Amino acid sequence: MRRYADSSFLASCYVTDANTAQAKTVLSAIHTPLAFTDLHALEMQNAFQLGIFRGQLSVREAAAARANLQKDLRSGRLLRTGLKWPAVFEAAARLSQRHSKTTGTRSLDILHIASARSLRAKEFLSFDARQLSLATLLGLISAA
Repeated sequence: MRRYADSSFLASCYVTDANTAQAKTVLSAIHTPLAFTDLHALEMQNAFQLGIFRGQLSVREAAAARANLQKDLRSGRLLRTGLKWPAVFEAAARLSQRHSKTTGTRSLDILHIASARSLRAKEFLSFDARQLSLATLLGLISAA
């Protein structure tokens, strides 16, 4: 996979927020599938549920967002991608040890970056500044 999108990027593709226009512009220029891992599945489900809890989404809007995500999985825009999670967690632990004290990245940020590296992605799509900082430091082209 050439590109890896974190959950902040993907969420902006399915629910309207401050980054939605930019996410959709980037997404429309991509003609290859984006990886969709178990981590993405959990985080997207949680993002939709949190949107309801926070009053940002109605139950109907969350259901529509889930349906659009499923449509993109069926069409191949998103590609279910398995990872060797023990290896990803080991890599994430090393990244945390080396970089969190200077970048301020959180565990899930690091897991996404370790996942992208495991898939040999060249480009990292995110709206999280700290995560993009670490991705850039590690040689991933940061975008979004």
